[in-house]
Amino acid sequence: MLKNIISLSLVAGLVILAGCGPKEAPVEGSPSAGSTAAKKYKIAISLPAADHGWIAGAKWWAEKIANEHEGEAEIKIQTSADPAAQTSDIETMLLSKPDAMVVLATESAPLTPIAKKIKEQGCLLVNVDRGFLEPVADLFLSGDNKAFGTKAAEYIGKKLGTGNIVILEGVPCTVNTDRVTAFNEEIKKYPGIKVLDSQPGKWNQEEAFKVTETMLLKYPKIDAIWSSDDDMSLGAEKALKGANRENVWMLGGGGMKDIVKRIMDGDKMYPATVTYSPKMIGDAVSRAFEMLKKGEKPTSQKLEIIPVEIITPENAKGFYFPDSIY
Repeated sequence: MLKNIISLSLVAGLVILAGCGPKEAPVEGSPSAGSTAAKKYKIAISLPAADHGWIAGAKWWAEKIANEHEGEAEIKIQTSADPAAQTSDIETMLLSKPDAMVVLATESAPLTPIAKKIKEQGCLLVNVDRGFLEPVADLFLSGDNKAFGTKAAEYIGKKLGTGNIVILEGVPCTVNTDRVTAFNEEIKKYPGIKVLDSQPGKWNQEEAFKVTETMLLKYPKIDAIWSSDDDMSLGAEKALKGANRENVWMLGGGGMKDIVKRIMDGDKMYPATVTYSPKMIGDAVSRAFEMLKKGEKPTSQKLEIIPVEIITPENAKGFYFPDSIY
């Protein structure tokens, strides 16, 4: 009888100690091997609310990967409207003790403290696209945002040669900082290009429309716009049409199918764009799942960079996916 009580106590103790994070794989052939193999990993995904097409595309990819792993992982997706809401939502998600959490931050600075808390709880943390201010994640998967800015400036500098441009920036985060800093550094190599203004369009069509509208009133001669995002390009286009400003072209980013199609068709307003696929969120979820299965737990943040390319009429067909949500 005493032996049974001790055994039950040990089992109860193991249940209590079970927490967030991947568990060690059982020895093959052990009594618990079958039950552990059937265990579903719990992965939580935290994204900004879909206030523009790229984020909607990211959510679509997250859902697609979640469905593909449905039989072997329990994946929950939560979207949040702002940093405060995202922090609160992550707090709630942590209560369910997920094995891993994939986070695309609304903004970098406000989400850094909660990222630290995720790590303190022992969860595998995969950070996507918008980095935290400190390298607290186990894996940071990001597009090459410095190359994004550099290649954009190089394209504008060579195509325009001499003229005036304005810049539409994104939201305050590492992505925007890397892009804009690299762009401004590269554009200095083209002394004929004058940057008249640089304002945040927040990667949002409506916000980009308002900002561009104000810039058009302020500057009578603008030759090109580095919109830095295909969603913002559409907002800027609306402002250009409303002001009857012709012969202004734009370079965006993201690879939105509507913009890629217009590049293919030779639309002069859209001679090119820069790749930056929202599929990266799906890649991040898959990587989190792989790391859990292998028991990977890096001692410091691993960085994986996704290359970017310029999409032009010559290669646009290879980047056009008409069935995509974005």
